Amino acid sequence: MKTTDQEHWLYVISSKKKLVDFNFKEIWRYKDLLFLFVKRDIITLYKQTVLGPLWYLIQPLFTSLIFTLIFNNLADIPTGNGVPGFLFNLAGITTWNYFKECLLGTSDTFKKNENIFGKVYFPRVIMPMSVVVSNLLRYGIQFLVFTAVYVYYVNFTTSAFGVFPSFEVVILPFLIFLMALLGLGLGMIISSMTTKYRDLTFLIQFGVQLLMYGSAVMYPMSYFNNKLPNYYWLIEWNPIAIIVEFVRNITLGIGVLDLYKLLYATLVSFIIFLVGLVIFNKTEKSFIDTI
Repeated sequence: MKTTDQEHWLYVISSKKKLVDFNFKEIWRYKDLLFLFVKRDIITLYKQTVLGPLWYLIQPLFTSLIFTLIFNNLADIPTGNGVPGFLFNLAGITTWNYFKECLLGTSDTFKKNENIFGKVYFPRVIMPMSVVVSNLLRYGIQFLVFTAVYVYYVNFTTSAFGVFPSFEVVILPFLIFLMALLGLGLGMIISSMTTKYRDLTFLIQFGVQLLMYGSAVMYPMSYFNNKLPNYYWLIEWNPIAIIVEFVRNITLGIGVLDLYKLLYATLVSFIIFLVGLVIFNKTEKSFIDTI
């Protein structure tokens, strides 16, 4: 009676895998490691700072204040429906920050964790996933700040705009999910490319800053269309701008809900994620030889 040794193994680790491979069963088996990385990302980032987690609150508030002074007061960019500029900017920045942190946090996965990857096996995709999950907690805190500011403007100021969130607010988790897919997919693509092209490490911060200005974070999409109609397609078909506009619409009642554009943003998000996963899986087999 012949039996192979492989029949006696509980788990088999092999470099041979499908290009589009997102093994949920294996990731679930390493869920404790995933939560450990999430805890590490949350605690160690502000462990030796004076204000600690308060930076989660300070950053979007101060950024919104600066945007309000420059873009709404100085440049006189309208928000629509009498929405206060500070609240308008806070909604956009809160949403944008989640995408940005997911992208930046996953864009150097291989380079930042080369020592761990070279010593022990675990599903490599757990590392960028931990960044997405930990940033979700930060987003939750910042969204609570946005909610508190919203309640303040509605109930305690004379500039109440009288607009309440629509029933479409139930799709907010789906919009955040799309942001996570976009950030994770683009981050895995960039992380894979930086194993060979180190210049991308220096370009990513600059590129993300430019992308923010092209994603309708500090202005309505309609304003861009009125000012630069010939270049409106750059904003109109930007999936990040579409998601930001949707978030503002369902929370502040400004902008237009276009389900076809949401479908487009969903399709692009899934395609980018799948492309990123393919490139990530291909790179993890040999990155240790080139990094």
